[in-house]
Amino acid sequence: MILAIDIGNTNIVIGCFKGEKVCFTERLSTKATSTALEYAVSFKNVLELYNIDPANIEGGIISSVVPDITNVVKDAIQKITQIEVLIVGPGIKTGLSIKVDNPAQLGSDLVVGAVAALNEYPVPLAIIDFGTATTITVINSKKELLGGMILPGLMLSMKSLASGTSQLPKISLEAPKKFIGTNTVDCMKSGILYSAAYGMDGMIDGIEAELGEKVNVVATGGLAKVIVPICKREIIIDDELLLKGLMEIYNKNK
Repeated sequence: MILAIDIGNTNIVIGCFKGEKVCFTERLSTKATSTALEYAVSFKNVLELYNIDPANIEGGIISSVVPDITNVVKDAIQKITQIEVLIVGPGIKTGLSIKVDNPAQLGSDLVVGAVAALNEYPVPLAIIDFGTATTITVINSKKELLGGMILPGLMLSMKSLASGTSQLPKISLEAPKKFIGTNTVDCMKSGILYSAAYGMDGMIDGIEAELGEKVNVVATGGLAKVIVPICKREIIIDDELLLKGLMEIYNKNK
């Protein structure tokens, strides 16, 4: 079994593979102050929840956009499994043809998502990750990663709206009953969710205009299931995209 971990700013996604099969996926909160021991206890509890003996873990791989805790999580995994863990970064084989100005600045999450999408879906591709930041990665018909877009995620937008105003409350993010809100909370939900969804439609239009051809669109991330149903464009939701990419990269570096 191979342990795959994606460290995001808000959540840590942990999954386990047996061959090509995903045994489970779970999310833990990203906590910058947690120690390796505290993370080790959390990971061990997740494995026990799925009746997986840490001794059966043969390898591990991490992608991270939070450098301060990358090695903390790596140490935590090694505490419970005694395995060597790969970290996605310089020197790791990905098989990607990257055409951005400075490939070293490309986030490991974008690399991992691109690797998985290329293996699963036809090009050209737009890959949307609804995380703390919403990112869009564009791959052309030659399978070249051209770049993309980074914009505030929904939770950041919601927190900014609530903290930057005197009377607007913090809200949960689910679709309102109707498009035109009739109370403050529904007005906020409609504004945040529909602007994000229709904004994605517009971004896809812009990508296709620049490429000169239609793109296949894949979405992942914790809020994909909230936004994608509102979008007018056809978008595939793949909750396991980053874990699949981690497994692909692990296999390329065995």
